[in-house]
Amino acid sequence: MRIVIAGAHGKIARHLGRGLVERGDEVVGLVRNPDHVADLEADGVRPVVADLERIDAEDLAGSLSGVDAAVFSAGAGPGSGAARKDTVDRAASVLLADACQRAGVRRFLQVSSMGTRKPNPSDVDPVFGAYLDAKRAAEADLRARPLDWTILRPGRLTDDPPTGKVTLGPEVDRAEVTRADVAAVLIALLDEPASIGRELELVNGTTPIQDAVRQAVS
Repeated sequence: MRIVIAGAHGKIARHLGRGLVERGDEVVGLVRNPDHVADLEADGVRPVVADLERIDAEDLAGSLSGVDAAVFSAGAGPGSGAARKDTVDRAASVLLADACQRAGVRRFLQVSSMGTRKPNPSDVDPVFGAYLDAKRAAEADLRARPLDWTILRPGRLTDDPPTGKVTLGPEVDRAEVTRADVAAVLIALLDEPASIGRELELVNGTTPIQDAVRQAVS
């Protein structure tokens, strides 16, 4: 497959890109910062410099020729304010979905967050609340589109080594999950047509990833 990753220099995305390349897929990585190009090339990913806060959908669609699937893994990141939570975590996902529709790319995986299924608690930190609002709005936009979408909501992310074992389902108890395991689940979801139209939460657990994906979509 030919797969495009938005936010390709992110911590989940680097694991994802390398995993896809290792199994023989062609990977296109969208990055904002030209300084990240060399890292993607070292991973075997073909970098495309595209600022998702500035480019329009028509121009972005031109970078999606021949793409079979898109993964939205971009995020404003730590230290960013509420405004960038909206322009990246929401608007950039909307932009990529627009570009995919223009380019005829139907398969779309969105990395979201646990906490979006319910309203924000009254005592939520304002910036984190803005992040959840942005993710919630991005999910709603994607659900309304005629795309073959899957929404994945990881729990608290860690940089620990991958375990290869997870708990995956429409609703799971909040816990941690390694970024490497998130990437491995994304790869498994790409291979599973029954995951289309599913919204799944993910934490580390006791079930091997392939089994967890099959059980979650059965």
